[in-house]
Amino acid sequence: MPSSESGEMSSNKATVEELEKGSVIQVSSTEKNLTRRVLWKLDTRILPVLAVLFLCSFLDRTNVGNARLYNLEGDIGITDHQYDQGLAVFYATYILSEIPSNLILKKLTPQIWLPCLTFFWGVSAMCLGFVQNFAGFAGVRALLGLTEGGLLPGIVLYLSTIYTRGELALRIGVFYTAASLSGAFGGLLARGIAEIGTRGGLNKWRWIFVIEGLFTALVGIAAYFLLPNGVASAKFLTPEEREFAVNRLHASSGTGDGNHREKEASERFAWSEVIRGVFSLQTWFTACAYFGILSGLYSFGLFLPTIISGLGYTADEAQLWSVIPYAVASVITVITAFISDRFRVRGPVMLCSLPLAIIGYGVIANTKNDKVKYGMTFLMATGLYSSVPPVLGWLSNNSAGHYKRATTSALQLAIANCGGFVAVFIYPKSQGPAYYEGHTIIMGLLCGGWFLVACNVLYCWKINRDKANGKYDKYRGFGDDRDPAFKLVL
Repeated sequence: MPSSESGEMSSNKATVEELEKGSVIQVSSTEKNLTRRVLWKLDTRILPVLAVLFLCSFLDRTNVGNARLYNLEGDIGITDHQYDQGLAVFYATYILSEIPSNLILKKLTPQIWLPCLTFFWGVSAMCLGFVQNFAGFAGVRALLGLTEGGLLPGIVLYLSTIYTRGELALRIGVFYTAASLSGAFGGLLARGIAEIGTRGGLNKWRWIFVIEGLFTALVGIAAYFLLPNGVASAKFLTPEEREFAVNRLHASSGTGDGNHREKEASERFAWSEVIRGVFSLQTWFTACAYFGILSGLYSFGLFLPTIISGLGYTADEAQLWSVIPYAVASVITVITAFISDRFRVRGPVMLCSLPLAIIGYGVIANTKNDKVKYGMTFLMATGLYSSVPPVLGWLSNNSAGHYKRATTSALQLAIANCGGFVAVFIYPKSQGPAYYEGHTIIMGLLCGGWFLVACNVLYCWKINRDKANGKYDKYRGFGDDRDPAFKLVL
């Protein structure tokens, strides 16, 4: 023991001497260079793959709106209400699959599970191109939701294991812009595919499903060979970089990040962690706020082509004019996510971004000027999409313990995706082109979401204050988000 203490004193003395000589600056510079190299490789090898997966997810989820413009309902003999039911059944199975999918992700590994989900929903999307009646339409939509539901919560959980808490929002923002771009790309792609006409005995809308579904299935196969399970198994990193990448996650200081990651590496499934996630106030604050956001986002994505057509544009023009709001939103989303990570805040960023969408919905619901309506879609898209990376990163940042975070991430999305049911039924054709009731409902939900975000900011602030005052000392050493060393992100 004396020799050990003597060694520690000698090491401390050496550190002081190194600091006085400036050699520690050199070590810090080396670590910074390694960090840049590791992050660059992670960002360029993993994020593009996830972005393409999510792009496919949004394309296959919303291409039914594009297909509708090419007489989908008339060809298979369904009414507007049956069309809405087909959309709703997708969200039912989508929501039910999210928590189970996240809980088995660690066991099956991300490299296997995420590509498998992608492949099977691609096949399901292809099958939509061959449905002949309402039963087929609803059944395939249900299967699509079941296979696609696990992707987004799985991606968020996966990213939280390879990036530190202060790096997460920007990365979510980068891959989530794929959703924005899919709106632009989806319109352009649908416009191009429609040029195939009725070749091969298939109508225009059927070709949209077949080609986009086939593309998704091929992407799923490719993803298996491109995604690592984590930084420790990333073949594109050198042995030195892999060791450094693992150590930087374990050694994150000042936030309790390192302690909980060490515990998670050997953590086994426990129902108590699932229960902690389900009954977390943060889960419900952020999930209900996100519910309002997704209600707007899904209605925007599903019905924008129809809304623009109602303003006097043809089907082909509607596909092209729907591109621009999504493209602008994608740029603002990345900027917002960067600011969120740079200042390590989530809630305050959302309190600034949500009012943009609220203003957009308020104006578009009360104006008859077509140009003003189209202009408001820019505010709506920007406010909605730029609020998503902070809210997804926020709950993941503040949930420690793998299975608690798996539960909270999935439950947040399961609750929020109930907004799909709202989106389906509040924009019937009979209300077009004004859609006063639909826009007003979304505006009310977004106002409620803003209030819930403010509540969660205050709640996190209170928890941090209580930890500083010793009220959580009984959890010291637990290595999860109850540990006093684990500071919540506001």
